[in-house]
Amino acid sequence: MPTLHRQKLEQYLCRKFGPGTELVSFGPIGQETSGSALKKYGYGAPVRLTFRTGGTVRRAVLGTMSPGPFGHEHPADRAQALLWDFDSYGRLLRHVPALDVGAFTARGTLFSVAQAREFFVLTDWADGATYHKDLERLGRTGRLQKGDRDRTGALARYAAQIHRVKRRHPDLYRRRLRELIGHGECIMGLTDSYPRRFGFITEDLLRSIEESCNRWRWTLRSRAGRLSQVHGDFHPWNVLFRRGTDFSVLDRSRGEWGEPADDVTAMTINYLFFSLCRWGTLRGPFEVLFRRFWDDYETASGDRAITECAAPFFAFRGLVIASPLWYPKLSLSVRRSLFNFIQNVLAVSSFDPTDVNRYLKN
Repeated sequence: MPTLHRQKLEQYLCRKFGPGTELVSFGPIGQETSGSALKKYGYGAPVRLTFRTGGTVRRAVLGTMSPGPFGHEHPADRAQALLWDFDSYGRLLRHVPALDVGAFTARGTLFSVAQAREFFVLTDWADGATYHKDLERLGRTGRLQKGDRDRTGALARYAAQIHRVKRRHPDLYRRRLRELIGHGECIMGLTDSYPRRFGFITEDLLRSIEESCNRWRWTLRSRAGRLSQVHGDFHPWNVLFRRGTDFSVLDRSRGEWGEPADDVTAMTINYLFFSLCRWGTLRGPFEVLFRRFWDDYETASGDRAITECAAPFFAFRGLVIASPLWYPKLSLSVRRSLFNFIQNVLAVSSFDPTDVNRYLKN
């Protein structure tokens, strides 16, 4: 439990309201103290601050948010909600105004971010070529080169390695399944981005896929023991290879924890995609690499249940690569094969990595 320190609160108030501001008392409403510290303060409990500035005594409420199961599990979730509070309170008639928005450091120091309008992240540079270039080469040549199998195996073992880190948090596992269906970047966001009709793709077809995916959510939601460390967007454009099997990953997304099938399907559907674009089926080097990834992953992870969890995640990734928005030049026949794949995978209780082509048939 954190501690609120009088000195750090007063320093913050001086920065906000001017030098010489004096903190008179602070604490949960009705339990204020003039002492030096408030021990075992719990985030989520509002704290009233009484302070003197410019000869005037003022009162303010310091509000925070507790971690919780309703979309508040991550610090970024709570930051999002509090930034929205600051931005919106003043636009509603008769609402108590927000004076500032800020954050605590690890040492309990308070600082303001009220002037921020957009946020950024700065990362280090990593040399390398994105893995999709390997797949483009295979699509052109149709032949495996030395090292192609090794790279696929390295990716599969990497996924297995990060997935071995588990967490006991049933609410968070269910949240990730819920977001798979309803998040703006996931299934419903994708189906809403499709035109009302695009060839054979109709609103009825998209709705039926959403409904099937929601049935899968209810099938999987009791498997919270599978909650694992994940990348969250583990596809070839987010992998940088250097020499041999030396690689880095980029742009993990949508949370630190999730279902391992998310990562496995995100990578392996691209072997299918590139093969469909070349041959209209899974064959040749792409079939070799597809099978290699699944075999190496299951061997390294020992996760035999992953095939029972893959379907809605394949549906998500299939909707991405079949999208007219993201892939406007894709042929209608490839889109049809992808939708056949989505519907047929959703219709069976367990995915069979050794017999992918049967899922492509109407």
